[in-house]
Amino acid sequence: MKSALTNFHLSRHRSHQRSGRVNALWALLAGGLAVVGVSAFLLSKGGPGHAPEGQTLVMFCAAGIRVPVEKVAVEYEEKYGVHIELQYGGSQTLLSQIKVDQHGTSDLFLAADDFYTDKAHEDGLAKETLSIAYMRPVIAVSKDNPKKIQAIRDLLKTDVRVSLGSPEQAAIGRAVQKRLKSHQVGDSDLWTKLEEHVTDVGVFKPTVNDVANDVLIGAVDAGIVWDSTVAMPKYAEKLIGVPVDELDGDPNLISICVLTSSQQPTAALKFARYLSARDRGLPVFKKYGMRPVDGDIWVENPEITFYCGAINRRAIAQIVDDFSIREGVSVNTIYDGCGILTGRMKTIDGQSPELGFPDVYMACDRYYLDNVKEWFQDDANVSDAEIVIVVPKGSDKVKTPADLIKPGIRVSIGQPEQCTIGALTRRLLTDQGLYEKLKEKQKSDGEVVVEKSSSALLIPDVVSGHADATVAYITDTIATRNDIDIIKIESPLNMAIQPFSIARTSVHKHLVRRLFTRVSESKDSFEKAGFHFRLGVDQEAKGDAAESSPASTTPKADASSSSETSES
Repeated sequence: MKSALTNFHLSRHRSHQRSGRVNALWALLAGGLAVVGVSAFLLSKGGPGHAPEGQTLVMFCAAGIRVPVEKVAVEYEEKYGVHIELQYGGSQTLLSQIKVDQHGTSDLFLAADDFYTDKAHEDGLAKETLSIAYMRPVIAVSKDNPKKIQAIRDLLKTDVRVSLGSPEQAAIGRAVQKRLKSHQVGDSDLWTKLEEHVTDVGVFKPTVNDVANDVLIGAVDAGIVWDSTVAMPKYAEKLIGVPVDELDGDPNLISICVLTSSQQPTAALKFARYLSARDRGLPVFKKYGMRPVDGDIWVENPEITFYCGAINRRAIAQIVDDFSIREGVSVNTIYDGCGILTGRMKTIDGQSPELGFPDVYMACDRYYLDNVKEWFQDDANVSDAEIVIVVPKGSDKVKTPADLIKPGIRVSIGQPEQCTIGALTRRLLTDQGLYEKLKEKQKSDGEVVVEKSSSALLIPDVVSGHADATVAYITDTIATRNDIDIIKIESPLNMAIQPFSIARTSVHKHLVRRLFTRVSESKDSFEKAGFHFRLGVDQEAKGDAAESSPASTTPKADASSSSETSES
């Protein structure tokens, strides 16, 4: 646009220099058409990160998941005009290809095991990851099962030919290797025994489909595949899956990630959301024998409501803005005192987002989250902020909390029923035997104790000279450090801890977990705002958080309806 406008002004200037040769009106018209043309071009591209109708997304896809992915991709193209170019292979083979071509323009990677998408993220090859469905390994045999194979040890018989996925290429191979290595047979593990047997009389294959095909055509007597593989149309009529204890355990999770090489991440995320939506892609995966996660509902342009305690604004605002742009979603962030925010929640009585209940809540302190905890899933402690006394620069009227109750000292504090700093100030001063005396002072004639509804209103009282002291978060002092002095409070209660939690009623839990992931990767933003960051960079909540953090799989109370409750 800037280029078009520049050309327009140049054309006008030159028309005056070449009198009679260029009509100024024609130059004006040409320049205007150039502006319109560039605008139309930009609109046709749909803005940064978006895939306009007719554009292509390139996706690496585990071969064993081909059938459901193709069906969803065709449906998506029909609805939104975006073609999904699918490239198939074993999960490890595809990951290796992505590493080689990491400066290319591929957009998505769907793996049969989240080990590979996690590895892609660890290697800097991927950003967001979305969960799709679970699978387990089983022994595949023909329906008549002539060798009567019922157990894993039957595969070791000298007359049984076996096909296995290569652990170096296929997710099924790695999954089998991992499980069987934990079972001993004599002086060795079961995997080593089976590997030796397959090397002698069997075959290793690069994809799970190759293994199933070997069994289908009778090239081998048995193979180990996913339970969903034998449910695929090509195999369902002729093959059966034999579950065995040695292959049991945690199911493998199919997941999809957006590659860092993508030039259109917002469009890639949109398709990933469609693929993993409970009312779009996931029923297709279920149809073909996989057990879907409890995914989000599909909304082309989702909107989530974020209740956020006022203390967090300086650290969180830019994170939310960046997240909204990349995901192509709207985040309605409401900043206020936590007493006010939780009061609204209680008015709505923990009901659905349609009635205004938030999808996510980041409190100023655990004190207020605990008041509404029954409406939220497990939480993670993101950061903490010290509580201090703030006085005008150079003032020596207040040096300790006890000085706050001295005659003539004007004090500004938070209102405990409206904001967290008020509740925490009350708790801290009560512990020191000062709160009731401060309240008595407030009632006395000539003494000034002002209560404010938000932590953001406290420091201005000191800077403007309306108060001699206030009790505030240290994070609220950064912008006015030249005008104030900070007095530390020696107490185990001088700390506010900010937890992040997702509402049980939210229909966009996975989307909000990705917001949490973005928060967990933003240590610098919090430390710049004066917080102490409690989460490790680029990792989920550990230690402070409950075992199931907002970034983990769905807690048991909200588990998938796919009978994977104990595993998800």
